[in-house]
Amino acid sequence: MPTFRASDGTLLAYRVLGDGAPLVCVPGGPADSRYLGDLGGLSAHRRLIVLDLRGTGRSAPPEDVSSYRCDRLAEDVEALRVHLGLATVDLLGHSAGADVVTRYAARRPENVGRLVLVTPGARALSITVTAEDRRALARLRRDEPWFPSAFAALEAVMAGTGGDWAAVDPFFCGRWDEAARQHRAAGRPVNTQAVANFGADGAFAPPATRAALTALDAPVLLLAGEFDLNSPPKAVAEAAGLFPHGVLAVQPGAGHSPWVDDADRFTSVVAAFLERRADR
Repeated sequence: MPTFRASDGTLLAYRVLGDGAPLVCVPGGPADSRYLGDLGGLSAHRRLIVLDLRGTGRSAPPEDVSSYRCDRLAEDVEALRVHLGLATVDLLGHSAGADVVTRYAARRPENVGRLVLVTPGARALSITVTAEDRRALARLRRDEPWFPSAFAALEAVMAGTGGDWAAVDPFFCGRWDEAARQHRAAGRPVNTQAVANFGADGAFAPPATRAALTALDAPVLLLAGEFDLNSPPKAVAEAAGLFPHGVLAVQPGAGHSPWVDDADRFTSVVAAFLERRADR
């Protein structure tokens, strides 16, 4: 597994999948990037450079735990770009990884080619998702056999009287079968320090980030899952409006990991966006 050094000397690892023009992929969590797989076969269209964020997967933990902050992780993306020898970089971020990619694009817009934000987190841009937004989305699944128990668990979590997130898992998936269960388990973060410090004070600067993105010339695809309770389509649409060249796509029947729910549809949409070079 290839490695490189971050600016603070931390040894970071990444996987390479497929051939063609590189696409640097940043996982959410922060969790082991292996849950991304090859993004439903996207490696047939691009050479995926899949980063293990510091302290996850095969990347070493840092000496300074404050470097788990989202803004510091964005600097690891820059170190990877330099390591790869790329003048500009195409980036894909999933979930919280989209927050990292967004912060990177705001700081270093001149280094960005194209961005793909898959079911993006909302913290970097301070987009509010209300409890009622989540309830309305959850109720779309009311005919599913697992709905009564999962909805009760969701209500308890939102009320602060429960914390059984595993019981809420079906709402994050387009279909709740064995493959979905295994994928949700594989994507759970295990580094509690990385999770706790990701959003620590200073990690996000939404007003400055929003202002910087108004000058971003890069095309941006924001892909939402129709049923995704984490990143509802309404919130993703609001985020898309903050990018001068933002394009929203909502994948029908999909949850938080749309490449798992319908790999063909996901790769078709993302590959077409990445290959469309003349419509800037």
